[in-house]
Amino acid sequence: MLSSKYVVRSAKERADDMTTTTERLTVVTPANRVPGPGQGNWTYDDYAALPDDGQRYEIVDGVLYMAPSPSGSHQDVVGWLFHYLLTHVRIAGLGRVYIAPFDIELAPGQVVQPDVTVVLNANCEKIKPSRIIGAPDLVVEVSSPSTVGFDRRQKQDAYARSGVTEYWIADPIAQTIEVFFLVGGAYQSQGIFIGNTTLVSQVVPTISEIRVEKFFV
Repeated sequence: MLSSKYVVRSAKERADDMTTTTERLTVVTPANRVPGPGQGNWTYDDYAALPDDGQRYEIVDGVLYMAPSPSGSHQDVVGWLFHYLLTHVRIAGLGRVYIAPFDIELAPGQVVQPDVTVVLNANCEKIKPSRIIGAPDLVVEVSSPSTVGFDRRQKQDAYARSGVTEYWIADPIAQTIEVFFLVGGAYQSQGIFIGNTTLVSQVVPTISEIRVEKFFV
């Protein structure tokens, strides 16, 4: 339950706001109308207290954001990425693989739900029953025109600051995957991979056995 210091509004007012917001939502947007501690001050506890209203929320730099629902093609690519990473990480005995929705509390005021997340065995103490606390080893975002700006700015910066070793951005339209390695606290692109090329990865080296086109079938 939200603290009494937050603005209390009727169920009809909240429903009206959600309907209006959903109709307009074509890109990731600050959730300014959601009752809470105020933008810039959101924490994991505030986030966890939100009602299950069917919306997709994340927090970056204490700001609560709301994202559009994913498309079918987005979910297809997420499924294939999860499949291959599960094979090369979990089944290989190297660590754990998670698919959204699963919360990652990167740091105070940073709560995200990457499309796919990898935590190697050396860092499995970060995995808690409700969420991962701290930086995973690899996060993967499947971008769309509605999320690409958020994925390449706010979330990319948050991942780098928290120490996520490797970041992939998949584009279902172009059928490409860009791979970033964390070097000196900032991401450096290792290239944009497409078709029958294979990915480079420090976290999952054997993923090089899979041609990029296989993630987009």
